[in-house]
Amino acid sequence: MNPLDFLISAAHAQTAGAPAAGGNPMFGLLMPLILIAVMYFLMIRPQMKRAKEHRSMLAALNRGDEVITNGGLAGVVMDIGDNFVTLEIADNVRVRVQKSAVGNVLPKGSLKAS
Repeated sequence: MNPLDFLISAAHAQTAGAPAAGGNPMFGLLMPLILIAVMYFLMIRPQMKRAKEHRSMLAALNRGDEVITNGGLAGVVMDIGDNFVTLEIADNVRVRVQKSAVGNVLPKGSLKAS
């Protein structure tokens, strides 16, 4: 007797007339559906929620708001167009950035404090 026989069971041949032991076919269809549901709730749904919050933040953007862009520019909104926003980043220094580049709206007075 080999010591591996305790760890690995010996394989025995089946008779020709016995059908192969098949699992439930619904289990094979259920697992991908569960995986898709988990992916939706862990990845897709939070991303959609963040995008919706960003769109509502951009829609509520007003002149005089202090913002910071995704690139790190901090400034005060001077003009708002359909696709672009004009920011004043220093005295008489204005830049135009895409509206979607605005990352966050800062609390009032936060740029003056720094």
